[in-house]
Amino acid sequence: MQVGFLGLGAMGTPMAAHLARRGRLTVWNRTAARATEFAARHGALAVGTPREAAATDVVITCLGTSGDVASLLDGPDGLLAGLRPGALFLDCTSGDPATSRRIAERVAARGVAFADAPVSGGTNGAEAGTLTVMVGADETTFARARPVLEAFARRIEHAGPVGAGDALKAINNGLLAINILAAGEALAAAVKAGVPPRTALAVVNASSGRSFVSEVLVPERVLSGAWPRTFRLALLAKDVGIATDLLAETGVPGPMLELAHALLAAARAELGDAADYLDPIRLTERQAGVEIRG
Repeated sequence: MQVGFLGLGAMGTPMAAHLARRGRLTVWNRTAARATEFAARHGALAVGTPREAAATDVVITCLGTSGDVASLLDGPDGLLAGLRPGALFLDCTSGDPATSRRIAERVAARGVAFADAPVSGGTNGAEAGTLTVMVGADETTFARARPVLEAFARRIEHAGPVGAGDALKAINNGLLAINILAAGEALAAAVKAGVPPRTALAVVNASSGRSFVSEVLVPERVLSGAWPRTFRLALLAKDVGIATDLLAETGVPGPMLELAHALLAAARAELGDAADYLDPIRLTERQAGVEIRG
């Protein structure tokens, strides 16, 4: 089986590396040098156009937005020019349901099965091959997708029809954003009240306020002062925007997610597009005049 992989970013590169170890892999990236370097390191074939990457049995995209994926479809060198009837198209972008449904309709006209398959687990999960994948597709397409996704995922869930994977990922990241914002505020207040940050975190993590943010992200990246850049704040804000749109479309009140979206937008405006998704905690530290360290 030949797989074509488009998008060698922070997540895409380790995901593609797992696929390269399993079989024949063709890669494309907007920055061609990155694809060339990847191919030399992992024994893959680097190509110059999306059309060439799409001339495979399975096509996987892992880009910033659904709009980025849609922008690769058309033209003589686009995906539609290369997709083969009977191929499988898996979009691992954290995208929006409406655009995924439109892409699915367009590729279906070429006899290609489509699934939105966004992933969760961060760069560590991508490198370890332990990602969670939320798949939006019909049952037949999901069954075809599973053995491919197993190359880099530990948990693969069929979320529902096309678009459902994107919806679930957006909701997940909405909760992540709320937890990040709340953890920064709570820990800053605890420190200003005289509680050592490690003590505050230890108690929270032994109590009902704990979350992945408090149990993993804050100890590894905030208390340590490491602050690695693994996921851009701009992308988290995009995902929360998808979640707020979803709530609006489904008629569900969303004041919490709407506030989180507004706070992330404000943080992004102050910190810049290169900011990491945990940097809103640094912004809270700055505004509160305190450091969460120790």
